[in-house]
Amino acid sequence: MIKVILCDDHALIRRGIRDTLSDAPDIEVVGEAGDYGELRTLLRGTACDVLVLDINLPGRSGLDVLHVLKDEGTTVRVLVVSMYPEDQYAIRALRAGAFGYVNKGGDPALIVAAVRTVAQGRKYVTPEIAQMLVESLTTPVNEMAHEKLSDRELQTLVMIASGKRLSDIAEELTLSPKTVSVYRARVLEKLGLANNSELTVYAIRNGLVGS
Repeated sequence: MIKVILCDDHALIRRGIRDTLSDAPDIEVVGEAGDYGELRTLLRGTACDVLVLDINLPGRSGLDVLHVLKDEGTTVRVLVVSMYPEDQYAIRALRAGAFGYVNKGGDPALIVAAVRTVAQGRKYVTPEIAQMLVESLTTPVNEMAHEKLSDRELQTLVMIASGKRLSDIAEELTLSPKTVSVYRARVLEKLGLANNSELTVYAIRNGLVGS
């Protein structure tokens, strides 16, 4: 039996994933968490094989969690299930230690297949991600400017371009508004942009948010 912990800040999404996985006879959901703190508590007291992790969590992002787990040398294999398209975060997640990446908008059967693959210690990537990996190896000189941003800077970019105010971002990420302003300033500097309007246009043109 594959033991799974779910970590997503939306209870309805957790329920949907739990119901999907529970239909599989060889998978058991043994715990659920809505943020990093709840996840740490769960991992201390609950043995699991696979952690199904969202990218967009309050406080520490899923990418932050991946880095922490990787540094700790955990044996738990992480499958990232995110609303963000593969071209935004998949490569970052895999580099941070994830065993797979699945889009929430995809076929629910993919999550079951991905959990089974990851539980065996194998990487799960869609054909789209596989193509991106090949391209990243063969054409590294064509790296986009936003790919040089840190994980938190990219998260700030996407949230600003999605229309969220700095105060909203600060609350969602449990950061101070001053810290979010620093991330925004770094993004503008690294991308050579002047304001939020230019930032939003950049994000749309590069497929980081919907138009």
